[in-house]
Amino acid sequence: MSEDELASLHSAAANAVVRLTRWADNFPGPGVRFADLTPVFADAEGFGAVLDALVACAPDADTIAAIDARGFLLGAGAAARMRAGVVAVRKVGKLPPPVLSRSYSLEYGSATLEIPANGFDLTGRNVLVIDDVLATGGTLEAAVQLVELAGANVIGIAVVLEIEDLGGRERFVKYPVTSLVTV
Repeated sequence: MSEDELASLHSAAANAVVRLTRWADNFPGPGVRFADLTPVFADAEGFGAVLDALVACAPDADTIAAIDARGFLLGAGAAARMRAGVVAVRKVGKLPPPVLSRSYSLEYGSATLEIPANGFDLTGRNVLVIDDVLATGGTLEAAVQLVELAGANVIGIAVVLEIEDLGGRERFVKYPVTSLVTV
C-alpha cells in the first residue's frame, strides 16, 4: 500500500472519530474526560474507516491482541478483515485459571489484565495490540507485557484516540505506535 493510500485511510478514520466521538467530562471520576467512541462504532461508515486504518498499521500481523472491552470490538473487526487470530486481553477474574496476569496503574486507579496461560500458543506470532484510547499507557503496557510473556512478537500498537498530554506514548519507544486521532 502506498503512503498516499495509507494517508487516505488514516484521514477518513480520523474524520469519523472527530465527528462522532462523544465527550463526557468528570467521568468516571473528577478531572477525567472520557472519550465515548460508541457513536463511532455505531456508524457503519465510520467504524469501517477506523477498522481499515487499524488494519493498515500492521499488515504482517497474524494475531490481534484486543483489550477489554471496547478494544474487543476493534480487535475482532480488524482480525476478521485481516483473516488473523484474535486474543481477548481480559480484565481480572473473567477467565478460568491458569492465566497470565499483569497489574498496572491508570489515570484514575489500578487494574489487572489477563490472558489464558494455555489453550493456544502465541510463541513466535506477530501481534498487533489494539485498544480504543492511549492515555497514560498503563493498560497497553500491561497488554504488551502479557503477549510478550506468552512468547509473541509485538509488531505494533494501534489506538483510535491518543491523549497526548498524559504521555502514554513515551512507554513504547521500541514499538511503532499508531493513533488515528491525537488530542
